[in-house]
Formats: sequence, C-alpha cells, structure tokens
Amino acid sequence: EFVKSFEIIIQSGAILAVIVLYSRKFLNLEIIKRLFVAFLPTGIIGFVLYKLIKGFFIGNTSLILWVLGIGGVVLIVFEKLIKFRSSVQPPPTRGENLSVNATLETLDYKTCFLIGIFQSLAVVPGVSRSAATIVGGMLLGLTRQMIVEFSFLLAVPTLIAATVLDVIKTPEIFSSGQTSFLAVGFVTAFITAIISIKWLLQVVRHHTFVSFGIYRIVVALLFVWVLF
Repeated sequence: EFVKSFEIIIQSGAILAVIVLYSRKFLNLEIIKRLFVAFLPTGIIGFVLYKLIKGFFIGNTSLILWVLGIGGVVLIVFEKLIKFRSSVQPPPTRGENLSVNATLETLDYKTCFLIGIFQSLAVVPGVSRSAATIVGGMLLGLTRQMIVEFSFLLAVPTLIAATVLDVIKTPEIFSSGQTSFLAVGFVTAFITAIISIKWLLQVVRHHTFVSFGIYRIVVALLFVWVLF
C-alpha cells in the first residue's frame, strides 16, 4: 500500500516543476478558471472511483501493459488521421470562430470541460495523462503547442488533488522511516519534470507523437517478454 501511495505522492515533485516554469500563468485568473473547469471531470471520477483505482487499477501489471501498448497504437493512428485531415481540409480563413484561434485566457469553458473528460481516462494506469489531454485537445481543434501547455498547467490541480486525497484516505500507512523515500522520489520527480517539460515543448514544435507511440508499444512488448 505504501508503494501505491508513493507512486501518487511523488508526483507532487512534478507539480512543483510546472509551478516553477509557469508561475506567471497561475497568476492569471482567466486561466485559473479554465483549469478548474477542466479539472472537474477527473476530480469527480477520481473521488468516486478511488477504491477501485487504488485497489484494482494501480499495480495491475497486465492492465498497465495492455493499456500501454494500445495507447501506443492510438497515438500512431491519431497522428495519421491528423495528417490526413489536414491534407483534405483547407486551412481556416481569417476571422473564423475556431478553438484553434483561441488563447488559454479565451478558451471556451465547454472545450475545457471536454479536455477534462479526456484527462479522466488517465485514472487507468498506463494511460498517459498528458497524451490523453493532448489528443483530446487536438481533436477539439486546439493547436499542438497550445494544448501541450494547457496539459502541463492542468497537471497542477489534478496531481495536487490526487495527492491530498490519498494522504487523507490512507494516513496510517506512512511511518517516519518512509519520509526519506518520499523525499528522494519528490526531488527526482521535480528534476525529471523540469527536463521533460522543456524537452517536450521543443519536440512538439517540430515532430509528431508517432515516436512516442512506437516507444509505448516497444516497452509494453519488452515487459511482456520479461515478465511473462
């Protein structure tokens, strides 16, 4: 049980990384309101299904590997569909009221809520929270770079809520001797997130997510080969 909670709580290191990199964004009330709306679906689903998530989903190796592999296929197919759609559709004309022309401050609340529904798929381990929100946002018409940034910002309320809920639900599993493990995990997650966010922002400007899809499939197959 401590290991399961550890996997949830160390993500607070990633939260701090996002706050450090996007501190000015979190001072914008319009962005905060849109993040709250996008967080609602995941917050409600995570709270209602907490026992199922903690008791069955987390640590279920077979489920994680299946989802990891299928998610890789979805990313590849998604990129092919995006490429096909862009080849058959004319570019939007100036003045069209499309989400692609929006900013984080003007993004409509319906779109934010729908992005939150896509994010809620990540309550299943193996589903990438970032990938789910990015794919969902692009399907809704947002630019790749804009939804990547929104996905990072949305991680903050989502992971804070997950951490707080787990600490409240299972306070008895923590001992003073486990503090050092949590501290190391927190620091490692913070450093890794700083590097990953900066790197991913560069990647999305010039590349698709096909390589990430291939990576997921290869990792899933390798773990199946090793474990089974």
